Amino acid sequence: MTDRKPTAAELDLLNTLWRIGPSTVKDVHQAMQEDKPTVTYANVLRLAQVMHGKGLLVRDETQRSHIYAAAQAQDALQTHLLTDFIQKAFAGSGKGLVLAALNAHVSDAERDEIRKLLDATNEGTHDA
Repeated sequence: MTDRKPTAAELDLLNTLWRIGPSTVKDVHQAMQEDKPTVTYANVLRLAQVMHGKGLLVRDETQRSHIYAAAQAQDALQTHLLTDFIQKAFAGSGKGLVLAALNAHVSDAERDEIRKLLDATNEGTHDA
């Protein structure tokens, strides 16, 4: 796993690749334009090349058009980034992160869903 953290633009490209799967720069560019119509082919190509150099992407060069893919699964990279963020921003406290998120960014409907998930998790641990 690379220790280099993806930038916001790199995360956009990774999210696109995770959604559409291994793809050419042309396909990534087209998919990214759905949400960001101003992104250019040249920018996507350059970003993919930089990300390949950083180890964030792998590149299949066996075809005329190179195929790029994320070097890590989405959940693995997100877990790595979240763990790092918790260490730096919340002094290692997952509880601190959750409380901050609950206080700032969670709707009542989401709170209800979270309660149900926690209840289901608690029921599962009591059965073990």
